[in-house]
Amino acid sequence: MAPTAPSGAPAALASRHWCWGWRALWAFLCLGVVLEALHGFKDPSYLGPSQSTRRLMWTLAHAHGTLLGLIQLAFAAYLGLVAVSPGPRRWVGASGLLLAAQGLLPVGGLLGGWVYRGGDPGVGVFLVPVGAACLVVSGGLIALAPAAMDGSESRGRKSPEP
Repeated sequence: MAPTAPSGAPAALASRHWCWGWRALWAFLCLGVVLEALHGFKDPSYLGPSQSTRRLMWTLAHAHGTLLGLIQLAFAAYLGLVAVSPGPRRWVGASGLLLAAQGLLPVGGLLGGWVYRGGDPGVGVFLVPVGAACLVVSGGLIALAPAAMDGSESRGRKSPEP
């Protein structure tokens, strides 16, 4: 059972990230199964000597998509545990950027490996640095949020004295 989030906007954000996290985790784990099948059946369009760019890009897309799905779940759990005193704007911004990263990073990798020339990935790879920037800014907003809170309450409870 998922931890419950505070009522209001953080609850809606937490719910959104629970859904996105589990769906992304499922989708990219399925992609991993497909990649394993391509290995298992020795598909030359994936394992051929000239396909190393495709193999690398798709493997990175699978890894980033799975990891970002786990990060979505962690963020949803975090929203359920922290006080929301920094204000909903910080959480909404972090949420939007985290969701953008979830789409841009792995999709850029998939598209970069779909069509490529020589050893260079396709133009879809240009989505990757944009997604990475979204992830870095989102991580910064999340990481700096506790410093902006007064630290004395978490969902209405007093924190234990040291």
